[in-house]
Amino acid sequence: MDNRKPRLALFNSRAVRTAVPGTSEEDFETYATYYANGSGQFNAKLKLVRRTDGRLLYPFEGASPIGPYATGKLAIDAALAVAQKIIAADLAHPEL
Repeated sequence: MDNRKPRLALFNSRAVRTAVPGTSEEDFETYATYYANGSGQFNAKLKLVRRTDGRLLYPFEGASPIGPYATGKLAIDAALAVAQKIIAADLAHPEL
């Protein structure tokens, strides 16, 4: 019977990523959805990723919630408007 503990193999699990700015709106992936809150209104959920380097641009720490809105469609439209503003800002001044 072997009572030895297995060896731990330590490695750097975080690969160093090089920032690659986007050059057009096609370089961004937008995922927008909505959820109903407790008061019967709808908030949007948004995920915005720069495809060139995989950087998550939204949500970020301290981001305000998107909503509430009367319908799910209005919430999604608001999320897409937020995404367009972030994309335009990142194209003008890329976050590195």
